[in-house]
Amino acid sequence: MSIKKKRKICVVINSRPNYSRIKSFLKAAKENKNIDLDILVGASALLYRFGEVVKIIKKDGFKISQMVHSIVEGENPTTMAKSTGLGIIELSTHFSNIKPDIVLTVADRFETIATAIAASYMNIPVAHTQGGEVTGSIDENVRHAITKLSHIHFPSTKKAKQNILKMGEESSKVFLTGCPSIDLIKNTDLKINNNFLNKLQGVGDKINLNQDYLILLQHPVTTEYGSGLNQITKTLEAISKLKKKIQVIGLWPNPDAGSDDISKGIRILRENKRNFKMRFFRNFTPENFLKILNNSSCIVGNSSAGIRESSFMGVPSVNIGSRQSNRERASNVVDVSHNIEEIIRAINYQRNKKYKKSNLYGDGSAGKKISDILTKVDLSVKKKLSYIS
Repeated sequence: MSIKKKRKICVVINSRPNYSRIKSFLKAAKENKNIDLDILVGASALLYRFGEVVKIIKKDGFKISQMVHSIVEGENPTTMAKSTGLGIIELSTHFSNIKPDIVLTVADRFETIATAIAASYMNIPVAHTQGGEVTGSIDENVRHAITKLSHIHFPSTKKAKQNILKMGEESSKVFLTGCPSIDLIKNTDLKINNNFLNKLQGVGDKINLNQDYLILLQHPVTTEYGSGLNQITKTLEAISKLKKKIQVIGLWPNPDAGSDDISKGIRILRENKRNFKMRFFRNFTPENFLKILNNSSCIVGNSSAGIRESSFMGVPSVNIGSRQSNRERASNVVDVSHNIEEIIRAINYQRNKKYKKSNLYGDGSAGKKISDILTKVDLSVKKKLSYIS
């Protein structure tokens, strides 16, 4: 009687959102007797100013096999390119040492494409989540490039699956699973009390969770490099001009090119006189973020959380600018440009509005589905366009 060999699956977590978008898979894989789970944490997930995600991962009970430093400081287009190259160098060394059967990579960031390039050149099958989606910024180019470098696909929506198939990927390797971040919402007690923020680090004013607050999560748009300061200033000015004042709970931006401009705009307002309370955090645990999001009046900015997680919760979202252009959205999202009056009108319209919950990005079972599929799917690194005989 032959004994089935465990598949060694290396999951690469390189950023703050990566962890929340793959945590439910990690839990399922940890419990799957046919998986030998290898977790690599690198890039901004290791850095203090981006919330040291690595500490949260360890606290959640996951064993980390390797930590890879690959971020070149500067947050400009040149350092993004250099960080991608450094990521390829460092990740390839780790893959060579552990020899995984599959490398699993998440979403569409520069750290993600470094993972896909390294593994695919080393003839290691690449599994990819959140492919096939459409957005603005450099993420659009990167996401589809990763799809072509990957061998197993786990899209979040029906349309994303169709987009992957249109790119010539084999239908037998494309599995509609939904997004793993939705699983966390389904399995988290989302209630909070007014003392909830007291135990969390942050800078700024004390926030009363019994009163209205919005979540501000605005990142730089890499294809609009140099506009970040002006863009965040308009968002903050719009909030300051609201006749009915609202508190702000914010997260510092991600490490993309232009991040310093966003942070600068926040600091300028924080250090000057303003007419509303705001408090900024480096990071939250995935579950704590969901609790704060669920109890907010609305989320404002250009994060995919305002499109993805908020839709499953029915939380109102004001999406600003081009970063999420053409991404599928539910009825809870209002889109505006970087125009102060438009932002004011949208916040006034959205605050405390109730929306029907949407399963657009999944039903809360993605992690288990991905875990089961990766133990059975045929592994091959040879590819061709599916429409060529």
